[in-house]
Amino acid sequence: MSPQQVCKAVRDDIIRRVFAPGSRLTEEGLAERYGVSRVPVREALRTLEAEGFVHSRPYVGTFVAELTETDAADLLEIRSLLEPACAARAAARRTPEQLGRLKELVALGLDAVADERLEELTRLNSRFHEVLAEASGSTMLSGLIHQLSQKIAWVYAVELPRRAHDSWQEHVEICAALEAGDPEAARAAVARHIANAEAAYLYR
Repeated sequence: MSPQQVCKAVRDDIIRRVFAPGSRLTEEGLAERYGVSRVPVREALRTLEAEGFVHSRPYVGTFVAELTETDAADLLEIRSLLEPACAARAAARRTPEQLGRLKELVALGLDAVADERLEELTRLNSRFHEVLAEASGSTMLSGLIHQLSQKIAWVYAVELPRRAHDSWQEHVEICAALEAGDPEAARAAVARHIANAEAAYLYR
């Protein structure tokens, strides 16, 4: 595994709460878990610290960061401002290939919900929103959503399975608005989707 692959694996395990907030991560333990040497693990931990998923204490070790309520609230507010704008643009600019990819992701998500393969939903959900951002045709908006996507997944990971059915039905509505080429319907569908997800998180 490359350092990038190790980084993704550790990040995914943090998001899925395999490694609980505050738990200590060691190079030796991670190297054994992922079947790699300590070198790519060391590089991965540096990246994850820069991203805010872990923090290190000199002479003590590296620990999984804790997402504070303030951090979560900031992420949710930023998402509510950016993603409806992305959706409105995507309704006017998306390509047939991007719409097809979004529909494919929705089908995969609905199958995973039906089969109760809930561990797959965080990844599929993040990818759906990343492709939606790409469909906006705005490099700036897409880049911002990509930067936020993993942190947002971290916020929602615990609540996503509980809201799985409703969330993926909302994705169906978003795709319908995109297919119809209706910017305002797409903006409203994404705004409702985010508001419902925020409510599930804030009132858990």
